[in-house]
Amino acid sequence: MKAVNLEKLLPADIPPGERVLWHGRPQWVSLARRAFRADFIAAYFVALTAWSIWSASEAGLSAAVIAGGKTLGLGAAALVLIALLSFLSARTTLYVVTSRRVVFKVGIALPIFINIPFKDIASAAARTFGDGTGDIPLTLAKGRRIGFWVLWPHARPFHVLNPKPCLRCVADAAVVAETLGAALRDASGQSPTAAAASRETKGETRAEALTLAGRAA
Repeated sequence: MKAVNLEKLLPADIPPGERVLWHGRPQWVSLARRAFRADFIAAYFVALTAWSIWSASEAGLSAAVIAGGKTLGLGAAALVLIALLSFLSARTTLYVVTSRRVVFKVGIALPIFINIPFKDIASAAARTFGDGTGDIPLTLAKGRRIGFWVLWPHARPFHVLNPKPCLRCVADAAVVAETLGAALRDASGQSPTAAAASRETKGETRAEALTLAGRAA
């Protein structure tokens, strides 16, 4: 892990005694698939292309080829745009876990910092996927809330009303979650507790949910 200059990385001076436990970025290919739904968009345009060819086939082979080519071209353009957006998002994002807080540095055009001290985190979890990446959603303490659109795409999907900050598509997510869980327990003085909550398989995606207790005082 490369050295990090905390004074440049974080929006405020680091208090004495605070140290970086982990830092990393999303993997852009996984971000495109998980956050920007590239797989679903690709499947949609494949189906739309087949329908365009079928509906235009009555006008002749050339008409069907032209109709299919136009639809396929639109799909390819959409996927290129998603890939570019995912790449830029990954390159401009940095997640940092210190001994006292989690920091999100996000934003393509206008970078912003989101500081989440351990006292505002009720728990953390890890969900790993078959490509070696994973998500680490953070459940905030009662009364704490960060707007979904401020976090997106660094939030758990389908949690618009109760958004959860999420370290998206990071490598070795289970290890990172263990590190974060240990830091939360150290900050709260709790004994180590980690349990495998569930496991599910969907297509080529293998997901493991690892719940890590750790409400910090």
